[in-house]
Amino acid sequence: MTSHHATSPSTTRPRSTRPDAPGSDAPRPNAPGTRTPTHPYAARLHWAGSTGDGVRSYSREHAAVAAPATPVLTLSADSAFRGDPDRLNPEQLVVVAAASCQLLSFLGAAARAGVDVLSYHDEATSHLDLGASPARLGTIRLAVTVTVAAGTDEALVHELADQAHRGCYVANSLAVPVEVGMTVRFA
Repeated sequence: MTSHHATSPSTTRPRSTRPDAPGSDAPRPNAPGTRTPTHPYAARLHWAGSTGDGVRSYSREHAAVAAPATPVLTLSADSAFRGDPDRLNPEQLVVVAAASCQLLSFLGAAARAGVDVLSYHDEATSHLDLGASPARLGTIRLAVTVTVAAGTDEALVHELADQAHRGCYVANSLAVPVEVGMTVRFA
């Protein structure tokens, strides 16, 4: 059985600002003398070359690392901007980040609800809108297909996808909408 369900973009969701309201996204007050927990993230980038010969000649290749992870990413610009098409570019990384965050948020929600997810596949897309002022990525669309154990309540799976979307830190941080469409399959 297959069904399709699209959640609304995160930017149009009404959210309560009261910390005690159900489903509120507002920070919860801490006990006196405590601080709100944070999770710091940092990245180091390095580029070397010369821009002395103009915009057509310098290398777009650069390296990035985000400790504590150890892999070094070698990145470039989109090939439309004289980048290396064999390297990831920043626009792709934004789409990957939105898709990965939705995956991880959904798996966590499903595990907490006791839903057995057997596989998750996403065909995430966006486009660079050069006609916008300023130019920017357009809506990020996540086309998710999940396989769940037989007998799973399909409506619950869709609710968990919506819950995951509302809780996705990356989608909540982006200025562009992230839309999630989900197809549910049963094992």
